[in-house]
Amino acid sequence: MLLLPRKGILAIAAVLDIAMNARGRPVAAKSLASRHRLPPRHLEPVLQALVRHGILRGVRGPRGGYELARSEGDIAADEILHAASSVEDNDDAPLAGSALLSDVVVPALERAEEKFSEVLSRITVADLAKSAERGMKAAE
Repeated sequence: MLLLPRKGILAIAAVLDIAMNARGRPVAAKSLASRHRLPPRHLEPVLQALVRHGILRGVRGPRGGYELARSEGDIAADEILHAASSVEDNDDAPLAGSALLSDVVVPALERAEEKFSEVLSRITVADLAKSAERGMKAAE
């Protein structure tokens, strides 16, 4: 069971993909979408949110695309998730209802999210890239 929203997971995958595939030139949104088997229009709002939050930089033009705005070690998974959460999502209905929900369940989950966020803030794109490289070498 995944606890993270799908768009957050996609955002982390996109940033990691860009870190691993940029090689001195921007990565096109179409290439990202193709590698992750997504329609480009699905990924574009997430990429734009990552640009607005200073995680990615958009490069215009025929050879344009996206590149990291900062070094891999300066971008944490928690920051990527925060940026992705700013994307409009029609599936996110607000939590409303009983006192049990507002006084017990939501505060307990907020505390859990804070702890989760603390751990995620220590995971960087550099860490994920190293892990991916080790995985690829093991598969060879």
